[in-house]
Amino acid sequence: MKRILLVLVFVSQGIIAQSYSVDTSYTIKSTYDKLIKKYPFIKIAKANKGKNDIQIENIVYYKDKNRALHLDAFFNKKQKNNPGVIMIHAGGWRSGNKNQMQGLAQEITSRGYSCFAIEYRLSLEAKYPKGIYDVKNAIKFIKDNAKKFHVDPDKIAVLGCSSGGQMAALIGTTNGDLAFEDAKYKSKSSSRVQAIIDVDGILAFKHPESGEGEMAAFWLGGTHEENPQNWKEASALSHASENTPPSLFINSSFERFHAGRDDMIAILNQNKIYSEVKTIQDSPHSFWFFEPWMDETVNYTTQFLKRIFK
Repeated sequence: MKRILLVLVFVSQGIIAQSYSVDTSYTIKSTYDKLIKKYPFIKIAKANKGKNDIQIENIVYYKDKNRALHLDAFFNKKQKNNPGVIMIHAGGWRSGNKNQMQGLAQEITSRGYSCFAIEYRLSLEAKYPKGIYDVKNAIKFIKDNAKKFHVDPDKIAVLGCSSGGQMAALIGTTNGDLAFEDAKYKSKSSSRVQAIIDVDGILAFKHPESGEGEMAAFWLGGTHEENPQNWKEASALSHASENTPPSLFINSSFERFHAGRDDMIAILNQNKIYSEVKTIQDSPHSFWFFEPWMDETVNYTTQFLKRIFK
């Protein structure tokens, strides 16, 4: 299902009118309806919110005359200088929204982190690499406002699910690469992150394990035959190096959703960079929305972050 969304955003300078196409096909409910017959025991996960945890929605982190982009912030009002977790939603680079990360964000926040669910431009509105620019701009904004969000700007992890996992891995492996930065966004901070958490997101678009097709081609501006450069450039595996931060891969048992992972781990091992793989057996893709798997996802994530950030 696709619809045209007209948004009026009130800001101090006036009104920003935004008109762009939105694909509403990927939701938690629609995913549940597809999975419930095969997995009759699943339940849509409900997060536990700590009594001192704050949730602030729809903070504008970027705006120009035509567009405002938002994030949701989650943090403990009594704990300062927490590690931060940037959260990128799934949806095939085309659908989904930041609200879908609220459950994970609330749970991880309750365990001592500041979390940020990011809105970014999807492929009906903007093609690759604009969404990458958006998330990196959000990271800079969060660091610029670190005290407000009770976050340590030197302890930032980027976490993404499915297509968001692909983006998270690319953001982490391109630390300091100006080719992936929005030159128009002015900030005193960098978009560098200190950890990657890739939840069932591919590491290479063209790979023997990969099954990427129409959705990837739409985001990347053409099929592999039409635009091989983008398919290579958008693959985290192409950038993995001694500069890649420690990485956690949380996967379903479907190989296509971790295409290139083992090759990337080989590069990390060569450079003595820490990594972990956690496979949630007999789980579907989009497992992070549902119990019994969301709790497992949160446990793996926070155990890894505790080890990395001590």
